[in-house]
Amino acid sequence: MNREEKALLVASLKNDFAQSKAAFLINYQGLTVEQVKNLRKGLRSKGGRMKIAKARLIKMAAQDIPAINVMLPYFREQIGVVFVQDEAQSVAKVLNDFAKEHEKLSIVAGSLESKLLDKATIVRIASLPSREVLLAQLCGTLKAPIAKLAFVLKMVQTKSV
Repeated sequence: MNREEKALLVASLKNDFAQSKAAFLINYQGLTVEQVKNLRKGLRSKGGRMKIAKARLIKMAAQDIPAINVMLPYFREQIGVVFVQDEAQSVAKVLNDFAKEHEKLSIVAGSLESKLLDKATIVRIASLPSREVLLAQLCGTLKAPIAKLAFVLKMVQTKSV
């Protein structure tokens, strides 16, 4: 890879870091090409993209972006970066499920809203229900007192008749 190609790759990574809502670092050492292809396919379906480059180039791309600076110490060895375009929870779930199936894949760290996420936090995010389920639970919680009040008023009305 010559100097111009490296500069293009660093610029592309900077752009990806700047446009993503979250980023996760994974260690993919030991995975087969087919397994990496399946991981990329699963990530794409949930709005995530995985890029693999030398750790030095990833570090160069991340230095100018304040939201990613927290992950600089983790850019070492064979590292891959997963960029999140939509919901971080669904991409974290794909990574967590894939890591459970394939022991060679390990989640290293992540960044969400300029905050560093360790592996345990990412696993906890992955175990959360989807946004739609959380909104449905919230609506049910908000609706419950009104529904109970209506039930009690109806019971009072039927007993007085």
